[in-house]
Amino acid sequence: MRGYGGHGSLRSCRRVGCQPSGSRKLRERAGLSSTEAAQSLGIKQNQVSNIEAGRHGVSPERVRTMACRYECSDEALIHALAEMANGRTRGWWEEYRELLPDSMLDLAEVEHHSKRLAAGITAHIPGLLQIHDHAREVFRQVVPDLSPPEVEHRLSFRIKRQAVLFDEQPVPYQAIIHEAALRMQFGGIAVTKRQLQHILEISEQDHIQVRVIPFSAGAYPGSGQSILYAEGPVPQLDTVHLDQSHGSALISAEAQLAKYRLLMARMQDRTLPPSDSRDLILSIVHDL
Repeated sequence: MRGYGGHGSLRSCRRVGCQPSGSRKLRERAGLSSTEAAQSLGIKQNQVSNIEAGRHGVSPERVRTMACRYECSDEALIHALAEMANGRTRGWWEEYRELLPDSMLDLAEVEHHSKRLAAGITAHIPGLLQIHDHAREVFRQVVPDLSPPEVEHRLSFRIKRQAVLFDEQPVPYQAIIHEAALRMQFGGIAVTKRQLQHILEISEQDHIQVRVIPFSAGAYPGSGQSILYAEGPVPQLDTVHLDQSHGSALISAEAQLAKYRLLMARMQDRTLPPSDSRDLILSIVHDL
């Protein structure tokens, strides 16, 4: 595990170049405007913009051409981007393209292509650990209200995202959860018990670690945020996902990533060890 490090952002092969990642990151490092980049590549400026916005895919050959024209010598980054482009396939999330916001699909792509995931959550159980009934109640509390079909679309989408933890090569995952989130009764006592039992069971997997911040830890950095740090194939393609009431955001700027690496590290410093975290969760179950 390399810790919380990196700069750039991880996107799927379909969106290589979104955010300031991929082709945009290469261009910015070269100090070129989009107009200058277009001239160097022999294409129109709007084509550069469309590639960087993820509206147009790019082939591995185009990735390497861009790297050459942009005088990028970072072979690890170039190889990772080319590999992502080479594996261009239609992800399962595309079936939700007309049903859910793009930001939700982007999150599924980030998780799918990540090498390690770490979540820091204060008021909710992380989405990748939620059971059906708990997740359904979470979506019923969305403002403005979602229609029943919208709730079910989001529910099925959330459960499918969890496949990254159970594939043949599952993604290593660490969840930092505040005790407050564990004690909130979404769906009532019976659902809460099943949810906590699920967390206890899944935390027995070698690739999954659950750490709890107890009330006794007091104040801590990041207490008002829900953070997911996704490590990419190389550090340059790391991404931070922030989940907020007004919508989600993907962070990729180097200075911001450095901030969230530090934030996650300090959050972890306030947690109980995994075994003690399990004991606390079990005690909460017994209290219900």
